[in-house]
Amino acid sequence: METLTVLKTRRSCRAYLPDPVEDEKLNAILEAGTYAATGMGRQSPIILVVKDPEVRAELQKLNAAAMGMDIDPFYGAPELLVVLANKEMPTYVCDGSLVMGNMMNAAADLGVASCWIHRAKEEFESEEGKALLKRLGIEGDYEGIGNLILGYAAKPANAPAPRKADYIYRI
Repeated sequence: METLTVLKTRRSCRAYLPDPVEDEKLNAILEAGTYAATGMGRQSPIILVVKDPEVRAELQKLNAAAMGMDIDPFYGAPELLVVLANKEMPTYVCDGSLVMGNMMNAAADLGVASCWIHRAKEEFESEEGKALLKRLGIEGDYEGIGNLILGYAAKPANAPAPRKADYIYRI
């Protein structure tokens, strides 16, 4: 696809088929994330590829708890990525957000549906989240930026909402 077509047609997906994303596509999506712009090129984010069902269940529980609900906040998507960024860098939130955006757009280009699931910050600010990072051997002062769910859409995406009239100001 052409870049502008991908940007205009990508939509968040909240209903997934159980089919996993092929390794070749998943690796391409991950690589796209590593090429996101970061403040001064310092690459403050890291990406967790969560394949372990117990770790996924723990993150699912922490995310749902942050909402005060007992649901699957990951919508049954077969793939879960988590972006965290090093808080020592002043641009860490922007850096991690660009990683998320690059991966969502790369996924769309490859025919893979995605959705940014918030509350990663709350997940990893909790004592359980901090303990999880420690168990995984991840050291440093990281903040959760976002959870990215991936898979194949179970139903067609909605049409994009019309763009608001005052989106752009030309000065």
